[in-house]
Amino acid sequence: MPRQFCSQILVGLVLAICPALHAAQRPNIIVIMVDDMGFSDIGCYGGEIPTPHLDSLATGGARFSQFYNTGRCCPTRASLLTGLYSHQAGIGWMTTDQGVPGYAGRLNDQCVTIPEVLGGAGYFTAMTGKWHVGFNHGVTPWGRGFDRCLSLPAGGLHFSNQTGSKGGTKLFLNGEEVSRDDPQFNPPWYGSDLWTEQGIKFVDEAIAENKPFFWYLAHVAPHFPCMAPEATIAKYRGTYMKGWDVLREERYARQVNAGLIDKNWDMEPRPDEIPAWDSLSPEEQKRYDDMMAIYAAMIDEVDKNVGKLVDALTKRGQLDNTLILFLADNGGNAEAGVKGKYNGDNPGDPHSDVFIGRCWAHLNNTPFRKYKHYNHEGGTASPLIAHWPAAIKSRTGWVETPVHLIDVMATCVDLGEASYPAEFKGHIITPAQGQSLKPLLTASGTFSDRPLFWEHEGNAGIRVGDRKLVRLGMKGEWELFDLKADRTEQENLAAENVDEVQSLSRQWRQWAKSANVLPKPEPKAKRKRRQPKDAAK
Repeated sequence: MPRQFCSQILVGLVLAICPALHAAQRPNIIVIMVDDMGFSDIGCYGGEIPTPHLDSLATGGARFSQFYNTGRCCPTRASLLTGLYSHQAGIGWMTTDQGVPGYAGRLNDQCVTIPEVLGGAGYFTAMTGKWHVGFNHGVTPWGRGFDRCLSLPAGGLHFSNQTGSKGGTKLFLNGEEVSRDDPQFNPPWYGSDLWTEQGIKFVDEAIAENKPFFWYLAHVAPHFPCMAPEATIAKYRGTYMKGWDVLREERYARQVNAGLIDKNWDMEPRPDEIPAWDSLSPEEQKRYDDMMAIYAAMIDEVDKNVGKLVDALTKRGQLDNTLILFLADNGGNAEAGVKGKYNGDNPGDPHSDVFIGRCWAHLNNTPFRKYKHYNHEGGTASPLIAHWPAAIKSRTGWVETPVHLIDVMATCVDLGEASYPAEFKGHIITPAQGQSLKPLLTASGTFSDRPLFWEHEGNAGIRVGDRKLVRLGMKGEWELFDLKADRTEQENLAAENVDEVQSLSRQWRQWAKSANVLPKPEPKAKRKRRQPKDAAK
């Protein structure tokens, strides 16, 4: 055989093998996000709900004590997917177009998504679960970089046979509407099972194509209406008869013992609006117990499916080189107030309407102040678990560096050896705002200090080092806290540090102007008055 021909064969073999070798070196990445789960709800963050599969990931990986979201579902999804602050991506509030750039209600053309970036680097990209970043404006998962998807336009759907306010929710598979009773989904199904099992099918497609994969698993649980399989709910009935006062003390003690919380931080006291558990009648206590049992069952179902996912990766030889990130989109949800909601013939079933309300949200966010919507720690602090056996060695302590959703894109770009574009599909792209978590995951390299910012519904915050300036509403007074000494935000230092408050508030405002937080939309009444007479026809 001629030498030249042999050389050509050798070169061809090398070229054929190299992409496969390169793919094997880059990790698969799975981002698991839950909806409306509090800081302390899972076992390894102090909760009484058993979460053995998540706890195992934490034990074998890294646990972050100071990871932040935006305090609300749509903005968090926008920030996670794009690596931008949510207003920069067009979703400073929810998915209503409010007429100004930061509040367009959809992902704009000045951002790119993780699947768009990783897809260009050879990754197979998939998502399952809740979308909620502008489907109503034509912004879809399949239109923003996902090769495969089984998704809901927004959320709220847990059962295939669900009725009520979310009963008409549609399901889409790879861009086509499909029946919730389609035999391929093996109905009747529970959502946490469906999103996981369909995602595993997508993983099999990636393996068949010999590609690394990115999978965004956006659980709908434990968002209201709270519902779960009856057998799982039954496991928790009676658990919450201790009440929120005792259970909160128990969570706090576990957090201190685990090193998650400094024992010198005072736990947020029970607000006056929340009644003492012992002041309730037996009937009221039973009602509240059952509400929280339903919620706990939803967390249980998520954890069970984390185990299912890990088993599937293990059987396919993929676990060692897969980075799994687990987080929540905001703090515990106090919507529906002190009483919550407890409606239906069988609360927790597919035809009921249950919100756990403010009393249990206070437990969910132990030991912090406030809830979903707010920029105090109770609204924006989330668990973050990272598991990647090939690179993260088991550790007993916590990663205490403050990090944010904006860092997920930078991490994916770094680990996926991708390029974040300056221009995409003819549009100038806003520069990424985060930085790669790789140094913190692998305990090698440096992670630079930087300020972090928040705004939602007029609530606002800035963190520089251990100092945090936070505001409750547009007209609220700025509060200043030293998070190293007082992360539970109990001692307001603003009065004795006027110059620092002014400096930090100016820095926040400069950011707000640059990040499309400002201008804010006009109030609805003013917008309506400004409409032409025929605009509403």
